[in-house]
Amino acid sequence: MSAGALENLEEQLRGERGKVDVAVHNFSVRELVRMISDEELNASPNYQRKFRWEESDEALFVESVFLGLPIPPIFVATNVGFQWEVVDGLQRLSTLAHFIAKDDDEASLIGRKRPLRLDGLEKLTELNDQTFADLPKNLQVYFGRQPLQVISLTDKSDRQVRFDVFERLNRGGIQLTAQEVRACVYMGAFNDFIEELAEDPRLKKLVKLQRSHENDGTRAEQVLKFFAYKNNRDEFDGKVERFLNQYMGIADEGFDYKAERRIFDQALSILYEACEERPFLRRQTKVTPLVQFEACLVAAGDLAAEGVCAADVDPAWLEDQELRNSSGAGSNTKSMLRRRLKRAKELLSGNS
Repeated sequence: MSAGALENLEEQLRGERGKVDVAVHNFSVRELVRMISDEELNASPNYQRKFRWEESDEALFVESVFLGLPIPPIFVATNVGFQWEVVDGLQRLSTLAHFIAKDDDEASLIGRKRPLRLDGLEKLTELNDQTFADLPKNLQVYFGRQPLQVISLTDKSDRQVRFDVFERLNRGGIQLTAQEVRACVYMGAFNDFIEELAEDPRLKKLVKLQRSHENDGTRAEQVLKFFAYKNNRDEFDGKVERFLNQYMGIADEGFDYKAERRIFDQALSILYEACEERPFLRRQTKVTPLVQFEACLVAAGDLAAEGVCAADVDPAWLEDQELRNSSGAGSNTKSMLRRRLKRAKELLSGNS
């Protein structure tokens, strides 16, 4: 590598590292569990449903803590109100809270029915069939004092960097979707708003998904795309993920919730009527073509903003070749976006 290239690399490295601000902490098991119960630490984010250890896995982790084996650090991000959101280490923290829980009520705080009873241990076999409450006081104190390292990504860090870090840390067993990551990194009023709209019965009926995508944020992402493309389409450069992240940040800074809710409601009504209150499906398909759907919803939003009501549409409008061609593979470009929005608007206006 030449001297000039090395200087450029060093400058680039300094610039990127400057966007990340982290702090390292050491907490006892008991302190971490207290932080969960006091909601200083959010150990039950939206993606918890995606992955949960079996009780046999939890028992092995508890044994590891007793034995003092090296435990990977817990990774958290600072969110609104300085609450820590668990990025990596959810199951470790949940297991600690599950084990230390005094009764069923405390266990329910982390989604369990009862405190963890250890079983299947091959090293500390005397712990088998024991709950935390069954242990003598000195062993409870010993376990509660065991240290764990926590690395926090502070609120000074660039939000896009936080998104990137979150994605990298969760490329293992949890396999989050981009929208699930986005929901955690961009927590706030706007994220709550789009998740609320995603529960609209009309949207849920229109967007037919594979079962594996029913609860992974796909519908919330369609709502986000509606507002992002409707309000900020001129900034679209073909990089969908970054475009949506940027819009989440923009909307969180200022958004007319009342007016935008009204437009979304009207747009959904237009599209719902055009589909005759049936799922948005082309012939011989079982799932909704999402690129085509988002274009039609945004076009309906444009019509709603112009005061145009639902019109009679061609019964075969979803099969329109121009709409399909501009929504297929390789269509994530600004020109193709404009093309499919234009055609969708014509079709929904009854001007096919």
